[in-house]
Amino acid sequence: MRARNLITDIPGIRVGHAADAALASGTTVVVFDTPVTASVDVRGGGPGTRETALLDPAQTVEGIDAIVLSGGSAFGLDAASGVQAWLREQGRGFRIRDAVVPIVPAAIMFDLINGGDKNWGRYPPYRDFGYAAAAGAGADFALGSAGAGLGATTATLKGGVGSASAQTHGGITVGALVVVNAVGTTTIGDGPHFWAAPFEQNGEFGGRGWPPQISAADLTIRAKGGPQENTTIAVIATDARLTKAQCNRLAVMAQDGLARAIYPVHTPLDGDVVFSAAMGDKPLADPHYGMAELGMIAANTMARAVARGIYEATALPFAGAVASWKQKFAR
Repeated sequence: MRARNLITDIPGIRVGHAADAALASGTTVVVFDTPVTASVDVRGGGPGTRETALLDPAQTVEGIDAIVLSGGSAFGLDAASGVQAWLREQGRGFRIRDAVVPIVPAAIMFDLINGGDKNWGRYPPYRDFGYAAAAGAGADFALGSAGAGLGATTATLKGGVGSASAQTHGGITVGALVVVNAVGTTTIGDGPHFWAAPFEQNGEFGGRGWPPQISAADLTIRAKGGPQENTTIAVIATDARLTKAQCNRLAVMAQDGLARAIYPVHTPLDGDVVFSAAMGDKPLADPHYGMAELGMIAANTMARAVARGIYEATALPFAGAVASWKQKFAR
């Protein structure tokens, strides 16, 4: 039985949040106890990222130290510098003779017009958020409106941070972490039913199941905002032993989980990014069938994490703020 149903069910992963309620924005950091093999897949039309080029299987660096998911749009990329500062204090990083450079890929989403006070002065606070989130990272962490999920929204409901975990038949663990700030919807029409309902486990996002029917109106596009107001960013991790190329395939397949949970997704108005990380020594039973099963479980787990992030979110305390799922549907 999984201890937490979180990405931290994989040993060696810790997650930390930092945020400012008045700002209505924050940062979430995944810290790895040792450098891990990683890659990335970018599907949205408007991504904001840092250090993703080196995650291509053809590039030199084989191990990364942390991953940052942040609000703040391009300002939020500063959060990675704060994480680097904390890792450097721990002596962590890629070594070239006497130099040590922590490797911290990052992705950001837009939350600059959600009602919070963004008049932060000369420098944005995200570097400090990154440092605090890394320093406070642990096995247990909040879901919903926490860290990078504090300012997140979707077309119809408050967004947030979600996580989930699962195992393959061979005992390999997969964990997902996602910040849901999508241009589309995570629930069907005007009802409480999640698009991810077929993948739910143990009532983890309300147990409402699939609706009796899906109408043509339910399939009509519902979208929020403009081209800078969206993006779902995520991490999929496993305790399997994978090559960098296999990590890339895991990220590609995990993107299907976003497609199962968000409608529509990967639009020109989104900047959807999925990082992947392999940090274990469990070999795949078969390099092809085993990889297919791992990616399948990864997609299912990602879909569940999306729904959990919405289910656990709370609305921002500002006039006109989008409602949370529990405000509208919890009885």
